[in-house]
Amino acid sequence: MARGKKLTIFMLDGTEYGPRIAEIGNWVGKAFYSPRTMISQVIDRPEFDNPGIYCLKSNSDSDSFQEKIYIGEAENVKTRIKQHLQNSKKDFVELIFFISKDDLLTKTQIKYLESRLVQLAIDSRTAEIENNTTPSLPTLHEADISDMEYFLDQLKLILPVMGFRFLISSIVKQTEKEPTKEQKKILLKINSSKINANMYIANQGFIVTQGSQAKKNLSKSCTITYRTLRQKLLDTKILRDNGEFYEFVEDTIFSSASAASNMILGRNSNGYTEWITENGTPLKELEEN
Repeated sequence: MARGKKLTIFMLDGTEYGPRIAEIGNWVGKAFYSPRTMISQVIDRPEFDNPGIYCLKSNSDSDSFQEKIYIGEAENVKTRIKQHLQNSKKDFVELIFFISKDDLLTKTQIKYLESRLVQLAIDSRTAEIENNTTPSLPTLHEADISDMEYFLDQLKLILPVMGFRFLISSIVKQTEKEPTKEQKKILLKINSSKINANMYIANQGFIVTQGSQAKKNLSKSCTITYRTLRQKLLDTKILRDNGEFYEFVEDTIFSSASAASNMILGRNSNGYTEWITENGTPLKELEEN
């Protein structure tokens, strides 16, 4: 049986918006978060003198994304963050960095973490990633790679809790593509004779399958939220032009059945009635049974 992990968050000033530290169970790492406006109040803490991996969050330049992320590494986090504060081009609003509580991360290890984190961020297609290129992976011993991948697993758990959502993938990754037998039992199709689209439900959300079609034009009734979502799907090349329709090139994750049907039908819709089984049973009735 899988066991949960204990995440402990320390509010350093007792407020929900101030600097805070996060730790997980017996994990040797530690996360430190601060809004930019409060960094000067905490930058002399000992955590800042460690080597680590850090993420800067800014407001995105694109309407398609809610956040812009820069990922970096430093042998001394304090020195690097001070450099960013003095750089007028780095107009970030929030900072999070990760260090080791006991054995200090080596230069090669933090280079490995940086490279992997940048690639994961790009692959997720969720945020605007400021890094122009993915740093090359350094050579590590097999045991070190295992340790760093475990370190990354803990980062993935902590980042969204601290408000950094750039690793929450918009698509189903290759290693997760095959639906389970339970998921295959509830394979659904869009209730339309003019368009071909399929969906299944998984732990990540409502998954529109690769090859599904979407109408090109959005009706005037579609809200700005869905217009932004459509533009994001186009900007990240999840949707491609296939003549009469757009086509999904990846199994794509949606937070609701209605968001998925809206993108496909090009109008406001109720996903619980628009998605049906092969025998015509709507999703609404499936959930009621």
